[in-house]
Amino acid sequence: MQGRCSVCYRVGGFTGGNGMEEITLNVNGKAARVTADPDTPLLDVLRNHLGMMGTRFGCGLEQCGSCMVLIDGQPEKSCGKAVSTVAGKPVLTIEGLGSPEQPHPLQTAFLDEQAGQCGYCLSGILISAKALLDRNASPTRAEIATALDDNICRCGSHLRILRAVEHAAAAMRAGEAR
Repeated sequence: MQGRCSVCYRVGGFTGGNGMEEITLNVNGKAARVTADPDTPLLDVLRNHLGMMGTRFGCGLEQCGSCMVLIDGQPEKSCGKAVSTVAGKPVLTIEGLGSPEQPHPLQTAFLDEQAGQCGYCLSGILISAKALLDRNASPTRAEIATALDDNICRCGSHLRILRAVEHAAAAMRAGEAR
């Protein structure tokens, strides 16, 4: 980042300069080619190059979790992750979790439990919850809270969020039993 204003870069997603490269990404199971500075945050590429607005810009400092995506199945904050570091790796955003026609059980449970108030944090929370349920089909409430520890909800919907993840886990287990 030599010669760049680091604050402007972090907030505005600066992608100018001579270091532009073509980068191939695997986002939500589809190949996507972008031309960007390799140091451009993944969040900026998702939102401004690929038009995926579900992943949110919260703090820009990797502290709030609003920008969470799955990279190789692991929850990662995309606001500080250089796009070049994810080239060729599978990236899952909230847009790839489910659809209005076929929502993921987490999305259904969050709606049923009215787990979101303003909803700004929910895309990151849903992604973190998916990562948890992918590795642990029967998490305890304490394990859910720990998995969501990197996600901040300023509205205070924590208990409804925990309950929604518990209900989604139960629904997913019941679906697998059939």
